[in-house]
Amino acid sequence: MTAVFVLSNAATPLYVLWQRDIGFSKGTLTLVFASYIVGLIASLLVSGAASDRLGRRPVLLPALGLATVACGVFATADSVVALVAARLFTGIAVGAAVSAGMAAVTDVAGPDRKRLGALVASSAMVLGAGLGPLLAGVLSETLPAPTVTVFLVDIALLASAFVTVLRMPIPRGTSARRPAPAGAGSWIRLPRVPRGAGGRLLHGIAVFAPGITGTSFVLSLGPSLLSGLLGSTNRVLTGAIAFGMFLTSTGVQFAVRRLRVRTILLTGAASTALGMVALTAAVRSSSLALLVAAAVLAGAGQGLGQLGGLTLLNTGVPTRRLAEANAALNVGGYLPAGILPVTAGYLSDAVGLTAGATTFAVSLAGLAVAGGAVVMTGRARGRTE
Repeated sequence: MTAVFVLSNAATPLYVLWQRDIGFSKGTLTLVFASYIVGLIASLLVSGAASDRLGRRPVLLPALGLATVACGVFATADSVVALVAARLFTGIAVGAAVSAGMAAVTDVAGPDRKRLGALVASSAMVLGAGLGPLLAGVLSETLPAPTVTVFLVDIALLASAFVTVLRMPIPRGTSARRPAPAGAGSWIRLPRVPRGAGGRLLHGIAVFAPGITGTSFVLSLGPSLLSGLLGSTNRVLTGAIAFGMFLTSTGVQFAVRRLRVRTILLTGAASTALGMVALTAAVRSSSLALLVAAAVLAGAGQGLGQLGGLTLLNTGVPTRRLAEANAALNVGGYLPAGILPVTAGYLSDAVGLTAGATTFAVSLAGLAVAGGAVVMTGRARGRTE
């Protein structure tokens, strides 16, 4: 999980270099970023059901191979098409990781430690997502070949992950090919949860989607905000802000792990909304401190929404359908995370970065508040217990 998610955001501090060398707008930049979401969602249409039917390894091993290919394409990219292809391959690999990978962690944790499994899987994801931009920022500023070195490092991490998956002690019955679960349907379809678990999925998406959309904005347009509004082109600073965002996302999950899931989700919705208030203030005042605060709050919102959603699914969905349930949660989260930042990027090209970022922040704050309201008004027992 960590090795794949290092790749997911490793390109963040490097976009300014590719923009300088290749030449493309902020709108195109967000389109490159969103091609990752396209690959991820396409992967989720298959990987969750495939993992539940074939087992975790047959899905994870090809995903690690494709992630390695993506590293090679990134390292040699000299056009927007190459960057789009690399992001697309990355998204496909990440889709397998968030469905089969998270389910594999839960399998290894065992039936008596499902909440721990959700915590470990979720924190591994956000830790990798934060390490990627930090490594890229530091390595690109201190070593030759600034757009190459971090991907060579991640190839080594992916190789270690390949060995780990081969040796992973998956319990009997979760790794062998088996018949499709009852009601499983076709292999390629929009992921879903078993009957009776829809409320759990809805509550998770209501908070996770605004949270991950906020962090996606920081990852895609954060470097542009730093250079355009604050006059900073330091890639270590860009990577450090992203790392701080995901470090917060990791740490807050451990801090709240004993709280009720409903409390976790409501706190996540509030964090995302406050993060967007801070983002609006940051772009209006050209304040680095407020931009950092916005990133940290967005990271907390994503981490809490992700943990709450995964916990609801882990404790309410049978193991034989868990990978597909994880896929459904991520489809619901990543759809707005792909659409809204791209819209903000092209809007920024048209009306300016300040107005585009402000419009995005206000819209997302409204979605976060609405998500909190969904959790508050949920009446069905067990949805947000």
